[in-house]
Amino acid sequence: MRAAKIFVTDLKNHDVLEKVASLRIDLFGSLALTGIGHGTPDSILMGMEGESPETVETTTIQSRLKAIDEQKALTLNSTNRIKFDPSKDLVFHYFESLPQHPNGMRFCAFDDKGDLLATNEYFSIGGGFVVNERTQLAHGENVFYKGEQDKETKANKPVPQTRRSQDLATAALPFTNATELLELCQRENMTIAQVVLENELRWRSMEEIKEKTFAIWNTMDNAIKNGCLSTDEMLPGRLRVRRRAPGLYKKLLKGLYSTTPLYKDSTVSIGKSNLLGGGNGLTNQIPERGIDRVLPKRAVKRLMLPALDYLSVYAIAVNEENAAGGRVVTAPTNGAAGVIPAVLKYYLEFISDNPEQDIMEFILTTAAIGMLYKRGASISAAEMGCQGEVGVACSMASAGFAAVMGGTVQQVENAAEIGMEHNLGLTCDPIDGLVQIPCIERNALGAVKAVTAAQLALNGDGHHRVTLDQVIETMRQTGNDMQAKYKETSQGGLSVCVPVC
Repeated sequence: MRAAKIFVTDLKNHDVLEKVASLRIDLFGSLALTGIGHGTPDSILMGMEGESPETVETTTIQSRLKAIDEQKALTLNSTNRIKFDPSKDLVFHYFESLPQHPNGMRFCAFDDKGDLLATNEYFSIGGGFVVNERTQLAHGENVFYKGEQDKETKANKPVPQTRRSQDLATAALPFTNATELLELCQRENMTIAQVVLENELRWRSMEEIKEKTFAIWNTMDNAIKNGCLSTDEMLPGRLRVRRRAPGLYKKLLKGLYSTTPLYKDSTVSIGKSNLLGGGNGLTNQIPERGIDRVLPKRAVKRLMLPALDYLSVYAIAVNEENAAGGRVVTAPTNGAAGVIPAVLKYYLEFISDNPEQDIMEFILTTAAIGMLYKRGASISAAEMGCQGEVGVACSMASAGFAAVMGGTVQQVENAAEIGMEHNLGLTCDPIDGLVQIPCIERNALGAVKAVTAAQLALNGDGHHRVTLDQVIETMRQTGNDMQAKYKETSQGGLSVCVPVC
């Protein structure tokens, strides 16, 4: 959606938009192979109509897509009605990738004579980040993109500041890897969150930072709420996956599981008569003969683990919303969007005594860890497999949880390292290209693993054998060595071993 929005905005800025009569969209590599299941074409079409991920009304998307398909037309940037037939003008290049990145796309705009007006290639590099080649007009003039100046600049008119121009300003406390970050924290006697905040203050006011941070959390929290309270029974797609978050959440509200008493006398009388070999035990009636005498059939037990249950239902809720086309936060990606919200929600609901401060510290800490992965490796499953998505999310959430639990900088770094170390080699093999199986459950496990990793780190003194920088480099090398069929192409793993009926 961002790429398409950038494209139409550039066309508008250069007086090309009104001349466009038709459009062609080409998807390459991973975007082509899993695009339909991921909702990529849908997002692109909404971006072409001028929508942004932050503001699009998600409940209207399906009806708008249906109208585009039936009418064979879309409204470019919400102003210019053009012809567009998804069956012809949306082209999937399944066995071709652009050299710059596996997640490549090309947009071409034509006039009413069929002549090319403008074209550009964009690359989705994970986490909502989009990079591109410079859009070119048919006559060879470069169209404005970030860092370029358009004709308004020549007329001495103010141009909105872009992030690229902002980046020309030097960060107050720059760092490029975890080692530098730790040294910085020790030298300045600051936490990781404080370092990130100090850097952000170079570009934004404190009020802006708080506003954007809380907006991120509110979107995460709404995704959890919408997922838990959804009345839909099934997720879209051929897999017919049933929504589980609403049912799980209802059970928790009833007192964990309604069939299990909250308090139960677990006193057991121990004696020779209670051995598996038999006897007339007071608490364990064992059948007298057959295999049941040695291994008796057991009644279903309900183990009460509130932390695991709530972490799981929060993560599942977010990813079911993502699978259904709801609004989520890329944290660090949509496919891994449930881990961080689940861990933060659990902390706020059951542990926090200062929610405003904790939200800031948690999100700023996780952001720092995410930066390290993006700079040192990648957060794209098309490059790294799922270790670059759920693995990174787990690492980020581990660090955030350790930070708000009062961990030292060394313990926070250790938590992030543990969170990734045990996700190394994780493949991305979504069945039928849908971000449902194994993605939804994997986020739940990622959230639980994140808290476990943080607890392990907090129970130590911060000293450990494997560093975060080393595990990031290991992830990068593992991703590079991984076969393409395990990197978001739905050509290996579960996606080929589990039949779609």
